Amino acid sequence: MSSTVAETIEKKLQAAFSPSAIEIINESHLHAGHQHDDGRSFDGTGETHFRVKITAKAFKGMKRVDIHRAINHVLKHELESGIHALAIEAKAE
Repeated sequence: MSSTVAETIEKKLQAAFSPSAIEIINESHLHAGHQHDDGRSFDGTGETHFRVKITAKAFKGMKRVDIHRAINHVLKHELESGIHALAIEAKAE
């Protein structure tokens, strides 16, 4: 059985940061009607736009930009193969 993109994101972030709180929200439906680079209209289905809310001790002492870079690094494969947008709300514990 294959995982959804949201499940994969959560598993990878859990493994990398052991967060005390994590929420992965698929916001793809909010972007229905937006235009692709090739002129086609996005129908809002699928798993392309996400919001990540995460709290972890691992982020203590890190600047926000460094936390975002760390999360983007962990999700590099997903960002290169289908995720169009990733909003990050991260806090240190």
